[in-house]
Amino acid sequence: MPDIRVVPLGAGQDVGRSCILVTLGGKNIMLDCGMHMGFHDERRFPYFNYITGGNGRLTEHIDCVIISHFHLDHCGALPYMSEMVGYDGPIYMTHPTKAICPILLEDYRKITVDRKGEENFFTSQMIKDCMKKVVPVNLHQTVHVDDELQIKAYYAGHVLGAAMFYMKVGTESVLYTGDYNMTPDRHLGAAWVDKCRPSLLITESTYATTIRDSKRCRERDFLKKVHERVENGGKVLIPVFALGRAQELCILLESYWERMNLKVPIYFSTGLTNKATEYYKLFITWTNQKIKNTFVERNMFDFKHIKGFNRSYIENPGPMVVFATPGMLHGGLSLEIFKKWCTNEKNMIIMPGYCVAGTVGNKILSGMRKIELKPGQIVEIKMQVQYMSFSAHADAKGIMQLIRMCEPENVMLVHGEAAKMEFLKSKINKELHLPCFKPANGETVVITTNPPISAVASVKLLHKHREVTGITPNPKRIKTIHGTVIIKGNNMQLVDSNDAIHELKLKKHELRFTSTVHIPNIHRPTSVAMNQLHGHLKKNLRSHNISINSEENILIDSVLLKAQSPAEEKTDQEGMDVLVSWSMQDEELGTYIMDLLRTGFQTRTT
Repeated sequence: MPDIRVVPLGAGQDVGRSCILVTLGGKNIMLDCGMHMGFHDERRFPYFNYITGGNGRLTEHIDCVIISHFHLDHCGALPYMSEMVGYDGPIYMTHPTKAICPILLEDYRKITVDRKGEENFFTSQMIKDCMKKVVPVNLHQTVHVDDELQIKAYYAGHVLGAAMFYMKVGTESVLYTGDYNMTPDRHLGAAWVDKCRPSLLITESTYATTIRDSKRCRERDFLKKVHERVENGGKVLIPVFALGRAQELCILLESYWERMNLKVPIYFSTGLTNKATEYYKLFITWTNQKIKNTFVERNMFDFKHIKGFNRSYIENPGPMVVFATPGMLHGGLSLEIFKKWCTNEKNMIIMPGYCVAGTVGNKILSGMRKIELKPGQIVEIKMQVQYMSFSAHADAKGIMQLIRMCEPENVMLVHGEAAKMEFLKSKINKELHLPCFKPANGETVVITTNPPISAVASVKLLHKHREVTGITPNPKRIKTIHGTVIIKGNNMQLVDSNDAIHELKLKKHELRFTSTVHIPNIHRPTSVAMNQLHGHLKKNLRSHNISINSEENILIDSVLLKAQSPAEEKTDQEGMDVLVSWSMQDEELGTYIMDLLRTGFQTRTT
């Protein structure tokens, strides 16, 4: 039986460093190529030596690479993989992802190399060379990677340009979700996929145990807390990624400030922000219907109340709200502002999304109030810490909804924590009765598939089947057709037995079957009874030659019907027994006649 092999090189019972290696129909596909924000050594990138064995380039082992969206935990290792480890094959992603990905990669490179002084890292030129290998895809466009492998992208929500990818080789298929959101928000629509019935669904499970409350309640709570804090003279820090939740929360605060006529300044760390807004304008078709409808009159991303942030503003007195990158406080401006403001109890930090283990964001959310930011530099956290999930990931309800939507044969959980995955796995087993897997990094899962076996039936066999039943076949009903299967190469043919004997030059053997049918409404096996039986059969089998021989047996082609009294143990029964005997090649006719006798000679439609 064919099988699908899956090995997570990242995001196996972990969040971050997404990189899933799938072998499908003999094709090796790398799904995402991200970095881990919780590590600053070689562990931040996937373990590519698993593929190469430490020798040679990845090109020799990988047929294609697919990137689901532009977040660094899904694309941050791409230039390292293609230019430093070595990969020259195609890299598939959507048009918005291709446009935004190099900007985020360059920003990541600047922080790591220019500011932190790290060596053995990819360069700006490597990012450019890597992006030359990218093949952009449209939603619902079937792309043929080669003669056997085809891929298709579906809308995933989450961030601008995020896509789920469906891959198929022959009868085997895999749907990979990347990150997705089943709930529409203020600037993006909900994820959608058709009933593609993949052999395997590989889904993220970041919020595997969470069922979120009402989005409206969360937004109201967020606005209330921000408003209260700035009214009391405090500062509010909101760490975000440059694209995605940042735009969502900016639209929310912008409309609230306008409605409440507030004058407290709102800032967004400059750099990526202006570029981000331009890309939202460029790829307006990827946003939700409301944004598209109002775009001509007013661009929702041209903010009146939100200005660019300058580092000198950190020391400014008075209240303010600042959106700063990155979102997990693992470096950059958000961490710099946090260091300055965390010791004042008037201030507040609102974490709007998931934070990977090892990041400062994760530490403060776990309740730590003293954190060592650098060796010997410990800060005491007196500011209020709030977590409000505006993360654009599917919750447990959304994940179950997607599984029901696409109807897979198997499910695999990645991009989540092991304990949460176990909970969701048992839920999938119990409610949907599907096999579910949750491999750790480096663990290989082999899934055996049961593909449908198709055979081409010969026209002669179909004609013969119709002659026997006399009924026009209904394509929506399952019908049993008796014939001989001949396999030639990868093709299977269902042919008439006589044709198979002739083609294979085999000796024909006569094989007969005999069965008895009791007919209660005919009293005795007499000539009259047989003539009566003959009349009924002739009426129902008009396309066949039916005759009675000298021994008063009925012949229909090779089928012989012989009447006799019931067996001794059934002498108290009225009626007669009819022995029906047929040869192997007329098995279908024989069984059909048996059915006619059992149902009391019911008139058949011709």
